[in-house]
Amino acid sequence: MVYTPPPELAGLSLAEIAEQVAQRKLPPVEQWDPQQSGDSHMCIAADGTWYHEGSPIKRQAMVRAFSGLLRREGDSGYWLVTPFQKLSIEVEDACFQAVDVSRKDGDLAFRLNTDDLVVAGSDNSLRASGDPDQPALYLHVRRGCEARLNRSTYEQLAQIALEESEHWTVTSGGKTFALRPE
Repeated sequence: MVYTPPPELAGLSLAEIAEQVAQRKLPPVEQWDPQQSGDSHMCIAADGTWYHEGSPIKRQAMVRAFSGLLRREGDSGYWLVTPFQKLSIEVEDACFQAVDVSRKDGDLAFRLNTDDLVVAGSDNSLRASGDPDQPALYLHVRRGCEARLNRSTYEQLAQIALEESEHWTVTSGGKTFALRPE
């Protein structure tokens, strides 16, 4: 089956984004409790590049498929989970990179490096980390996994915040999020 990425974020309405999100059928990883475990020999680098045994995974469809199996288990790390086994995966910073953001009908919609679309709100909150001079912003995606906003996406979000308020905050899904760590 050929993978077709979703259309550009700027050209979608919030309803179309919600439809794209609903169409992505993710496996019920949170319901699986496999007895076998091991090491995937995979790593997600801080820049969002996926590696297997030191070599980058170049097929975007493979990265997208693997990303649907990701789960974070508290302090025990990140796992690729199937019904039969779970394999540890090293994550240098965040599982995903947020590579675009757009204001849609009062909400903030993000595109990830895996072509997932995420609307910020109570289930997908934004979190500011680091220090006020060099903040890092993260978006909760699913199952304890986050996306770090890349530089251009952070800049887009900062522009949205400046246009809308005097404070370094944005609202989405009825929630207000600070863009600077406290």
